[in-house]
Amino acid sequence: MVRKGALLDMAYPCRDALWLIVFSNKRERVPDLAPLLWNSFGTISALLQEIINVYPLLNPPCLTAHQSNRLCNALALLQCVASHPETRNQFLQAHIPLYLYPFLHTGSKTRPFEYLRLTSLGVIGALVKTDEQEVIEFLIKTEVIPLCLRIMENGSELSKTVATYILQKILQDDNGLQYICQTYDRFSHVAMILGKMVLQLQKDQSARLLKHVIRCYLRLADNARAREALRKCLPDQLKDGTFEGCLREDATARKWLQQLIETLENTMQGPGQPMSNPTSILSQTMPH
Repeated sequence: MVRKGALLDMAYPCRDALWLIVFSNKRERVPDLAPLLWNSFGTISALLQEIINVYPLLNPPCLTAHQSNRLCNALALLQCVASHPETRNQFLQAHIPLYLYPFLHTGSKTRPFEYLRLTSLGVIGALVKTDEQEVIEFLIKTEVIPLCLRIMENGSELSKTVATYILQKILQDDNGLQYICQTYDRFSHVAMILGKMVLQLQKDQSARLLKHVIRCYLRLADNARAREALRKCLPDQLKDGTFEGCLREDATARKWLQQLIETLENTMQGPGQPMSNPTSILSQTMPH
């Protein structure tokens, strides 16, 4: 049982670190914690202050493990708010995800920063999990896609997995797919990062991450122009059995990969028309 009065203790500097830990640990056991956090006077402001206090430590990167853990406890509570149906829309309307974007933009590979990026991605992941169009529109407008692509290219395996999951959920929305395939630059950037990930996965195989990558490719193939380009730029490693062992235990991922290959093979060209290279196709059909 959570005392409502305990939330007020977060306003006191000598107590707030302890309560961040307490509430973070209780979030799975208290169904109404998200509305309680959102509607209690000063609580969200206190959590946002925890975020703002860390900004000066981002550049130059000097975040300690203790500071990272404390902030991640605050972010875990915000994830609780982002996940709850009664508070999710208000969370978006207050533009709270924007407070997390500076953390996604960091490049330091030290553990405190990696932990911070992963926890921040978890908040965004909680938002996209429900497949609500309002969430996807918000993330597109606030340009979270380039931040995810940056992490997909340079992050740890866990961070790459969550960032790719977020991209996958955006692509699964019709507006998200249309947005990414609307211009050559957007599609080519996504295709390039996915291709690099496949090459890296050939060396460091991860069935979980590969599954999300395959799902992104499969969804891109639902767009006619992107499908035409993927016929030429889909990595050979996805077609030559390189990942057969990696996906042995995942029937769903194998099914998606087979469906992707069949979809691209069944894309027919007009008689006598050779396939152009993917760059020329996209430059002709997608505005820059």
